[in-house]
Amino acid sequence: MNRTKERGVALILALILLLVLSVMALSLMFLSQTETWSSLNYRLMSQARDGAEAGVNAAANFLMYGYTPPGGAGDALSNYTMTASPVTYSNSPVILSANSNMSSNYPVSSVQNSFNTAGQGGLTAGYTTVNYGAYATLLSMQQVSVYGSTTPATIQTWQITSDGSINGIRNAHAEVSAILERAITPVFTYAVFATSNGCSALTFGGGGTTDSYDSGTVVGGVASTQAYGGNVGTNGNLSTSGNPTTINGSLSTPRAGVGTCTANNVTAWTDNQGKVTGGLIELPQPISYPPPDPPSPAPPTTNVNVNNGNCSGTPGCVGDKGTYTFAPGSYGNVSLNGGATLHLTAGTYNINSLTEAGQGTIVVDSGPVILNVAGTSVSGAVVDLTGGGVTNASLVPMNFQILYAGSGTVKLKGGGQASGLMYAPNATFSFGGGGSWYGAIIGQTMADMGGAAIHYDRRLQNTAFSIGNFMLTSFTWKKY
Repeated sequence: MNRTKERGVALILALILLLVLSVMALSLMFLSQTETWSSLNYRLMSQARDGAEAGVNAAANFLMYGYTPPGGAGDALSNYTMTASPVTYSNSPVILSANSNMSSNYPVSSVQNSFNTAGQGGLTAGYTTVNYGAYATLLSMQQVSVYGSTTPATIQTWQITSDGSINGIRNAHAEVSAILERAITPVFTYAVFATSNGCSALTFGGGGTTDSYDSGTVVGGVASTQAYGGNVGTNGNLSTSGNPTTINGSLSTPRAGVGTCTANNVTAWTDNQGKVTGGLIELPQPISYPPPDPPSPAPPTTNVNVNNGNCSGTPGCVGDKGTYTFAPGSYGNVSLNGGATLHLTAGTYNINSLTEAGQGTIVVDSGPVILNVAGTSVSGAVVDLTGGGVTNASLVPMNFQILYAGSGTVKLKGGGQASGLMYAPNATFSFGGGGSWYGAIIGQTMADMGGAAIHYDRRLQNTAFSIGNFMLTSFTWKKY
């Protein structure tokens, strides 16, 4: 065989193989570079989005804590068209902006400037700076009456939009949008709520119970109760003891777990022979109840004794022989004793304290009767209704309301027609003497160790209202 014709074939094959290997190497290098670029793009996009979210939170923080809604001096509601959505000022949407791509439109320049300062900034991410700038559009606004306050509140819904950007050889740009709002909520959603976040914020024993009824179906001063809807809530712990103590409803608390409660481990429920028929509901956050407005004008601190004699020395009081009527007005430290009966009619009563002893009785003739309690320099209970109790024959809790902003003690006693609302989120409550209470209670702590039955009126869901916590919802985002 003539092999001279095959000279150089190995070189050609080696060159072909080298070319193939080179192409493969270049392909692997390109693939590696592509992965690097992809990772870099993803990192930059994520950082830009994080910056945009920081802008949303900065704007929300300003609107929640650094901003006063319209309705006061210098920012009248008449500046705004609240029937439109978005709300308008000078025929254009109301906007607060710290974003160079969006102009502000707000009637108060100081508010514009403050938002512009709060709503923009930069974050350091490694060797990169992420810049953000937010703007907020006012979608809706209204004034509402807040329970316990004579001053209406303005609530708003804002749409917050924020850009996050990174400038450099490779740019990144993301936009995040969210809704900031506050809902109108019923004040009395529980038979009892204790604002304390500690152990035994709520205590039920001696056969104490909760359930519910409908005040619209009361006939002849008699209510039909149902073994459900007697929900209780607290920012802390419920302690139950003594069979047949029963919560005919749920327990709501931001705490979790059933068992021993300590200061370092506040459980939801400490159970010693008690029942919660509706189970445990874990709240996403504590519930805050603002204190009611103090009485205005402030009541005197003089003593007002109502007994079986007469009340001729008390302005606003009429009657004799142990039966009296107070006119709405201002009273000092009212003491009801000696078996006297005090009738109250619809109106507001500013009092410093109220003590009912010696089988004295309060009768609600018409409502709503609102007792605004000051509790100034009172030794002992600020409100003590453990004598003859309260008679509210309609069993409509709104017809008898006690509002107290202080941190004193309130003592209650149930009865066949004892009905009312107790709103004192900083006070200590206790029940004694069994009986029944138709209505609802809000206090710092509440103890029912006398076997009292608390009947929650389901109609309270549609009567007294307050403003709920801020909520940041409906997040959306996009990249450019």
